[in-house]
Parts: sequence; C-alpha cells; structure tokens
Amino acid sequence: MKELLICTLMICGTLFIFIAACGLLRLPDLFMRLACTAKSATVGVGLLLVALAWHFGELDITSRALATVFFLLLTSPVASHRIARVAYIDGIRLWKGTFLDELQGHYDQKRMLASAKEENDQRN
Repeated sequence: MKELLICTLMICGTLFIFIAACGLLRLPDLFMRLACTAKSATVGVGLLLVALAWHFGELDITSRALATVFFLLLTSPVASHRIARVAYIDGIRLWKGTFLDELQGHYDQKRMLASAKEENDQRN
C-alpha cells in the first residue's frame, strides 16, 4: 500500500512537470509561460519531494524534503511575479491575441527605468 501511494505521488509529480514543460514549449508569450511553469513545476516538484519523504521515512530526510517544499511554495510565486513585473516594465510585448491589459496605465515605463538607473548609479 505504501509503495502504491509513493508511485502515485511520483507519477502525479512527473505529470505536472511534464505539463509545465509542454506549456513552456507551446504557450505564446513570456507571461503565460511563466504562469504555467511557476504553478505546475512547483506542484510537481512538491509531489516528488513528498514521495521522497514518505519513501525514506527518516526524520532528517523528511524534514529536509518538507522544508524544501515549504521554501518552494513561498519563493516560486514571488519570484515569478517579480520576473513578470520586470518584464512588463521592460516592455516585453504581450501575445497578439491578448485582449485585456489590466496593467496598462499603472506603470510609467520611462519613470520606472529612470529610477532604476538612478538607483543603480547610487550603488556604484
């Protein structure tokens, strides 16, 4: 029974990672690719790590695996949001089939780029 549960978790995790890879290849723009991979790959890796923790069942391995899952769940959405925001401000074009740009008018791109340049100059 334990082996069946572990195999099921591993197959589900592998499928989620495969879906993320297919989305990376098939989706038309950066923002869709980023959303797909951030969600699917995080869930897939999380399921694989839970399967690993369940298989070994030792406290040190389980705690490391669960800490890694927790860390992934915290950092992956934040990192993908930050990458998408910077890409949008930098002027990466949306897919031509996009009919609603909810961020249009919220960011003054010239001001954002100028303030980033000033901040970079102050650091150096």
